Amino acid sequence: MKTLIKNGRIVTAVDDYYADILIEDEKISVIGTSLTMEADKIIDAKGKLVIPGGIDAHTHLDMPFGGTTSADDFETGTRAAAHGGTTTIIDFAIQNKGQAIVEALDIWHKKAAGKTAIDYGFHMIVTDFTDDHIPEMKQMIDREGVTSFKLFMAYPGVLLADDATIFRAMSVAGARGGLICMHAENGVVINEIVRNALAKGYTAPKYHALTRPTKAEAEGVYRSIALSEMAESPVYIVHLSCYDALKKVKEARDEGVPVFAETCPQYLFLDYSYYEKEGFEGAKYVMTPALREKWNQEELWTGLRMNDLQTVSTDHCPFCFKDQKHLGKDDFSKIPNGGPGVENRMSLVYNGGVVQGRINLNRFVEITSTSAAKIFGLFPRKGTIAPGSDADIVIFDADKKMTISAAHHHMNVDYNCYEGMEVQGVPETVLSRGKVVIENGKYTGKAGDGQFLKRSTVNLGPTKAQEDGKFSIVNREPREARRLSEIKLHV
Repeated sequence: MKTLIKNGRIVTAVDDYYADILIEDEKISVIGTSLTMEADKIIDAKGKLVIPGGIDAHTHLDMPFGGTTSADDFETGTRAAAHGGTTTIIDFAIQNKGQAIVEALDIWHKKAAGKTAIDYGFHMIVTDFTDDHIPEMKQMIDREGVTSFKLFMAYPGVLLADDATIFRAMSVAGARGGLICMHAENGVVINEIVRNALAKGYTAPKYHALTRPTKAEAEGVYRSIALSEMAESPVYIVHLSCYDALKKVKEARDEGVPVFAETCPQYLFLDYSYYEKEGFEGAKYVMTPALREKWNQEELWTGLRMNDLQTVSTDHCPFCFKDQKHLGKDDFSKIPNGGPGVENRMSLVYNGGVVQGRINLNRFVEITSTSAAKIFGLFPRKGTIAPGSDADIVIFDADKKMTISAAHHHMNVDYNCYEGMEVQGVPETVLSRGKVVIENGKYTGKAGDGQFLKRSTVNLGPTKAQEDGKFSIVNREPREARRLSEIKLHV
């Protein structure tokens, strides 16, 4: 099957030009001007952007949590992602306490097999990591194509890992070319604050936010970075929500520490005031970390613009309002944590970023696709438009406007966090490995179109001391001393 995309404006993380694209055997074959090859299908992209398919590196499909299961499975969730211009997701497989890591991965493979509309990979959530699990982590990285692992500083008794476990996992992963992703909040302290709030009769949804201070997130981020330095391993902070936490990332990156971080649309477009809605409406926005005060949003946009934040993922973990969120009707701590967003990410970020002048087109592509591909071992197969890359391509109408609503979204959930928001910039046609899965906004694919992606290890920066002994991320010269030497040099 040959497909020819004509007359489009191709935008990648580094390029912006007009050309045609020939697709053969699921790959981009030729890029050039005025291509005249015969093709089975011709797509006229005149007046449209032609961009790499989005990569959402943080989703939770068919995930058990809080006595229920996230409302989107791998069929409905990936179909919704495709509608929104995302052509790759990386979901989280969960190891339960006492379970073999390999066994947990097998369970998630079965959840996804034959269902997905787009390509997918897995991170592994590790809750139990003794010396006995070390060979399994090495197997994940070397043979299974699962090269990233998430550990939690939150949810004591369920997901929380102590510092020794985190350090052990970082040490093994870093030495093998893997990456540790951290849910960075001081969950032990948060649990104590929650216990005190409930004892005082504070049960409304807003107390989910009021019991999770930004300092608890900042402390978790700082501790994650410190542990990664001691382990000589890079670290990736998931769903960073506030300026207090961002400051810790920025300080470390300014020191040259290989720290990477994502934020999510909910922290760029929603804020604490949503918890103050009448009745139980605030439960729709119960997610972790919680929504923050509005002023944090511009700080996060600055972080994205200055590359202190590298990616925008969704943490898509939807629970229906009527049947699932109401499990916490009389106790905010029992409201299932999570919200929908996988379908709306690309349009939201384009509208809030490019249309409103916060970032340029190249940076839009970078934070929604290319950076995730590079960090998680998918580049250049994914995340760019180049000969030899997978033909994951979005024909994007940068002028079209749309009002977001649960009335017409494709996520399997009965509300939308961004209900009523008007956005400019809408995916029109979406190709996954050369196959059109969305055409003029209509789904044309089928369950099982997607493939599992084995991801490679990547060099994210100085993760080990150099063999010549000239550099170590553990034994760096203090910043103050470096500054002093720089002053002397200038003098």
